Amino acid sequence: MTTKIRVTLVGAVLAAAVAVTWLAVGWSRSDDPAAAAALPDPATVARTDLPGLAPATGEPRLPGLAEAAPRPGTVGVVPGPFDDRFTLGRLQLQNGAVSGRLHVTSDVSDVLELQVLAGFYDARGELLGTGRATYHLDEAAAHAEHEGTPSELESFRVVAPSRYAGRVASAAVGVPVLVNE
Repeated sequence: MTTKIRVTLVGAVLAAAVAVTWLAVGWSRSDDPAAAAALPDPATVARTDLPGLAPATGEPRLPGLAEAAPRPGTVGVVPGPFDDRFTLGRLQLQNGAVSGRLHVTSDVSDVLELQVLAGFYDARGELLGTGRATYHLDEAAAHAEHEGTPSELESFRVVAPSRYAGRVASAAVGVPVLVNE
């Protein structure tokens, strides 16, 4: 192929590319008011509320806590929404407080938010009251504390409300809040 034909062919391809681009931009950018009016208003497209869904109020609860009734001297576990993401260990009840450890098993990332909800029961298995242990990641302290592998293990301790301290015979725990990266 001669140089003259190559230059002509390259010029024709470039001209066609410019024409296609101009047509695409010209058709997508219309100054026609009727065309602009046909586009949906973004404020009406995105829904920010769902009919019949009330926003959450108060602290999260675990429905099974009222019926748990663990045997005296024991600590039971109440099902929660995140049970497939952690294991509980070293659960013990001493002096009106329940303690233990939560190990995140779903992935390797720092725990950002954690809430352990505990129910405290009398000797007959009746729920006396509840308490919470809440953890919020302090990112400044976390960076200073460790670099590299995130912490997946959190210890917790929940003290029974003081008005029930002398009557606590058993406890049950569950996790209504678990947020990790």
